[in-house]
Amino acid sequence: MGLFGRKNDTTATTATTAPATAPVAIDPALAALTGDYTIDPSHSTIGFVARHAMVTNVKGSFRDVSGTLHLDGADPSGSTASIDVRMDSIDTGNADRDGHLKSADFFKAEEFPEMTFRTTKAEALGGDDYRVTGDLTILGTTKPLSIDLEFNGSATDPFGNERVGFEGKAEILRSEWGLTWNAALETGGVLVSDKIKLNFDISAIRAAA
Repeated sequence: MGLFGRKNDTTATTATTAPATAPVAIDPALAALTGDYTIDPSHSTIGFVARHAMVTNVKGSFRDVSGTLHLDGADPSGSTASIDVRMDSIDTGNADRDGHLKSADFFKAEEFPEMTFRTTKAEALGGDDYRVTGDLTILGTTKPLSIDLEFNGSATDPFGNERVGFEGKAEILRSEWGLTWNAALETGGVLVSDKIKLNFDISAIRAAA
């Protein structure tokens, strides 16, 4: 049963015993998760994978992530997310490559210090699976992005914090956000793929009442 899951009564009925629009039961434990949460940057990761030289993958992540979630355990359409990412926190494990990515060839981190995502829609797909759609802004360009999410559950940590966790994935064409730098290969193809795979591991702490 997912965060926004609903229990349907599967007992057979007839038109004389129950109306066709019988109310849907909500799991109280899941509905109780409704509230506002703050993303925990020390336990959250926004990562990416790009194809390099047509033959291998380069993985990276952003170390400075912040944001808030509002979860509606009874109605997923009432849930929202707001995420901010500092572009100069990019980390691919190579200082020279990170410097190039921060430069004017790619993210122009000094001119555009943040990447942002603001949800416009949330929906349950069944079980623990959900999808959020929102506005992704990079280099001052805003375009829609849908992210498929899996709810990993909730727990109270040793410090008394109520936590929820999600993991998700999406794909973008970086050129649609103005990230067009590339170099041709002698053997054909280009140095950096246009398609970028995004992955999300989010841990969020419930705000104090």
